[in-house]
Amino acid sequence: MPEAPDYASWRIALPHTTAAVPMARAMIRAALTDIEASPDSDTAELLTAELVANAVEHTPHRVPIELVIELMPTGCHVEVHDADPAPPGDLSPAAPAHVPDPWQEHGRGLLLVRTLSSTCGHRPTARGKAVWFTLPVRR
Repeated sequence: MPEAPDYASWRIALPHTTAAVPMARAMIRAALTDIEASPDSDTAELLTAELVANAVEHTPHRVPIELVIELMPTGCHVEVHDADPAPPGDLSPAAPAHVPDPWQEHGRGLLLVRTLSSTCGHRPTARGKAVWFTLPVRR
């Protein structure tokens, strides 16, 4: 039986609609299914959905969103690429300056990403930006 590769990656263009969120959840779930030691798939799905939902809501509607999933022996790295070069809200590990109102429908997505991922951030790309997080392998 051949050994599983140490590294695998997926890249998929998603529509710039709310339909992108369940598609992204299914993609990360499928990617994590076939590896023996994986990050927590529920957390990976939640954080991926948050980043995709933010991209759909806060970026120009003309350009598709791109989901990139990289699996490594140490965990996974997920990026969501969009066409808006402006940085997202606060992804720094320090306590946020503004604590979201628990009664509001919005405002907790990046807090979840900051809190539940091992690392997160954003970087400029040739077409806008990539917002990313990493999760370690479950022990």
